Amino acid sequence: MTDRIAPLASRPAWKALQQHADTLRPQHLRDIFQTDPSRGSRFTAQACGLFLDYSKNRITDETLKLLIELANQSGLRERAEAMFTGKKINTTENRAVLHVALRAPRSESIVVDGEDVVPGVHQVLDKMAAFAELIRSGAWLGYTGKPIRNIINIGIGGSDLGPVMAYEALRHYSQRDLNFRFVSNVDGTDFAEAVRDFHPEETLFLVASKTFTTLETMTNAHSARAWTLGRLKQTEAIARHFVAISTNAEAVAKFGIDTANMFGFWDWVGGRYSMDSAIGLSTMIAIGPENFRSLLEGFHSMDVHFRTTPLEKNLPALLGLLTVWYTNFFNAQTVAILPYEQYLKRFPAYLQQLTMESNGKHVTLDGAEVLADTGPIYWGEPGTNGQHSFYQLIHQGTRLIPCDFIGFYKSINPLGRHHDMLMANVFAQAEALAFGKTAAEVRAEGVPEPLVPHKVFAGNRPSNILLAERLTPYTLGTLVALYEHSVFTQGAIWSIDSFDQWGVELGKVLATRILGEIESPSEPSLTHDPSTSNLIRLYRSQR
Repeated sequence: MTDRIAPLASRPAWKALQQHADTLRPQHLRDIFQTDPSRGSRFTAQACGLFLDYSKNRITDETLKLLIELANQSGLRERAEAMFTGKKINTTENRAVLHVALRAPRSESIVVDGEDVVPGVHQVLDKMAAFAELIRSGAWLGYTGKPIRNIINIGIGGSDLGPVMAYEALRHYSQRDLNFRFVSNVDGTDFAEAVRDFHPEETLFLVASKTFTTLETMTNAHSARAWTLGRLKQTEAIARHFVAISTNAEAVAKFGIDTANMFGFWDWVGGRYSMDSAIGLSTMIAIGPENFRSLLEGFHSMDVHFRTTPLEKNLPALLGLLTVWYTNFFNAQTVAILPYEQYLKRFPAYLQQLTMESNGKHVTLDGAEVLADTGPIYWGEPGTNGQHSFYQLIHQGTRLIPCDFIGFYKSINPLGRHHDMLMANVFAQAEALAFGKTAAEVRAEGVPEPLVPHKVFAGNRPSNILLAERLTPYTLGTLVALYEHSVFTQGAIWSIDSFDQWGVELGKVLATRILGEIESPSEPSLTHDPSTSNLIRLYRSQR
């Protein structure tokens, strides 16, 4: 498929967008709205319970037309269909990319290498549901006969960020007599604080590692094993206090986990796309199988929308194309994710991995250098906290930072006028970013002339507003899938592989080598660069 797609810079729509950006860049959103007053209602789209207002972007109808032409010339539709039908679009690893199969209904069929993978997905989901009910009901007993009250997920990367984000996002729906914690960092403090006030008799560890060899995860898992045996003594206790999310049955059994309590997944599930697979076991235990199924339904509804909806009304495609627009034609280097919902406090961190591990690439699918910026930096914090932190830079700094505001019509925890105040801030921030405040407006307020420059807001800073009724498992599924497919859209435009992550390998290889040198009983012969060798010697002398 990549053979017939022209290099990015030679696509006609790309060239047209370069010329179009030159004419549009000097224009201010104040003027754009004045000449096109209907854009506030016209540049909107909705699907799956989400409403998107993208009118406060520095675009016109011509921009949208050219961006959609670029998507078509980049093979977005063909590449998406290849993904949905199980083609091996992760070419560097020769793998299908089928996180969409994780939320496919039982009635669907998706074939990979001659096998329909959907029945296997539901077999694992059914096994997860049965186990979750045992924990939630108190029927699963620890080694001493006490029910499990504490669940600790041990993982890293996608095996941690997804479960943590989902638990925090859906905490309102969780079973409150169960405690959930998450250990990822190989820093011993992470594990020590997670277990500090827990008792092994009531604690269950979920060890999430596909290969059961991930260095950080297995280091923490062995510490958890030692902590458990320090109190319970007998190795037979491990089978009652550990389960594995893995495909390495031999290593799982050697650890002491009953392989009947091993939950598998597949090589066509990337870690950052795995929160709705067995990696989501902690989520299912927390919110229950029924709510987890609702989460999957939200994912699936957005999958269908992305696959079938024309691009001009396609929420993920629009977000992805706007990101390309600012990254490549306005030199924007970051995107701010600003959820005005406290439960979504970990959502920006989750999106960091999803977006930056996916599209932080410097070569195309065929190995040629990408001749355009890829993978903007995603970051953010919940509102209104961020307003008293970094919004100063967004409003009056020298960098262009497109923003995604996420809000809800109804609060899960209504309290007085809190939610109206919260949402007033969403609308006010987007308005202030777009239109700013001129020097004349500042002077009209009677501000002394020396202060006028300091109180001017340039405006012309773009944002999207995403609204939904309230944060539910279904809504969370739609939001995650929205950004998954936005990332896919960006990757298709740049002709990169959004599903490998070779960039994480070199540091891991070097760390393993250096660890051996640090722990060597005799002075090692170091062949690193002078700085690294000196640091290793210093650390060895001071540790």
